[in-house]
Amino acid sequence: MNKKIKISRTLLIPAIIIGIWTGYYSGIWLKDDLIWQIGLGSAIAVLLYLAGVLVVKRVRAMLTYLDRALDRIAVESLVGGLAGLFFGVIVAGLSSYPLSQMQGPFSYVTIMVLLGAVFFGTRVGARRAGEFLRLLPSRIQPAEPEHLMPGHKKVLDTSAIIDGRIYDVCQSNFLQGPLIVPTFVIEELQHIADSSDHIRRSKGRRGLELLSKMQKHSEIEIDIIEANIPEEKEVDAKLVKLCKQINASIITNDYNLNKVSELQGIKVLNINQLANAVKVMVYPGENMHVNIIKEGKENGQGVGYLEDGTMIVVENAGEDIGTELEVTVTSVFQTAAGRMIFTRKLKEEAVSSINHVFRDTQEVNLYG
Repeated sequence: MNKKIKISRTLLIPAIIIGIWTGYYSGIWLKDDLIWQIGLGSAIAVLLYLAGVLVVKRVRAMLTYLDRALDRIAVESLVGGLAGLFFGVIVAGLSSYPLSQMQGPFSYVTIMVLLGAVFFGTRVGARRAGEFLRLLPSRIQPAEPEHLMPGHKKVLDTSAIIDGRIYDVCQSNFLQGPLIVPTFVIEELQHIADSSDHIRRSKGRRGLELLSKMQKHSEIEIDIIEANIPEEKEVDAKLVKLCKQINASIITNDYNLNKVSELQGIKVLNINQLANAVKVMVYPGENMHVNIIKEGKENGQGVGYLEDGTMIVVENAGEDIGTELEVTVTSVFQTAAGRMIFTRKLKEEAVSSINHVFRDTQEVNLYG
């Protein structure tokens, strides 16, 4: 498989200019011929370009590491570290003045005192920030850890966006706080929307449209963050690692991602579990109305559905398709796919009870 080589113009143009400049002045200073000038200029340009690529990669890696470190640092620790740095500089300035008046090795001691005061000030401020803030007046209190706050961060998975019910859940005010959407989730939605398969393409487009709709809603807070985790290739693995880095829970409908996240100690908000939890509870003996839509698997059964999608199986209703019946619940069966309610037509219940009373009456009259 051929891999395209990406060339950075930002690094290439300065490298070529410096190479030409080096080759030109080498001919003046060293009195080289034209071939040596071209060779030297080309070599310098190539070396500078390769060195620039290496430096850019290192800088990007350092910035990524710094971003992750800052995401893990609490706000009070950051404030305490800056305050400690400020006091460390003041202490170093006050103590370095008398030392700077001395001659000899004391000038080097001044530098050591400066570095030591800055280091210990920053260290103590970051480690003891919470205790220092508690000493301040009661109006100034340290912020609670983010994982203890009621509206802590939640990361949206691709499956939850495509599913679409997250929009209704947000409108019902059952979710508080921002919903975080990493850029790699949006890239996966775009990849699905560009698929050659019609079903996948429609799912991807529906997910992008829903995300845009949620972003425009005034009461739904959507934060799209630049998150790149190059060491992980799969989107699920990136989501798990991101949630651990920023101490966030995950909203998903994916069964496998649900189990992996729970094993990693990440709180999971599953829309399917929420939907099953809020379904209407019925008990044997209750009456309800149901519209028969189709025949059941067994002979003579009719099947209907509640508004939440719960399947209702009605005995001896195979010929009543398109008819609304009043039924009574006989049993409720929970399956992996959801809840099934088995019922019987209420008229048959009434007829059977009348027949039962009639038989009892005949027996009383007969044996009187």
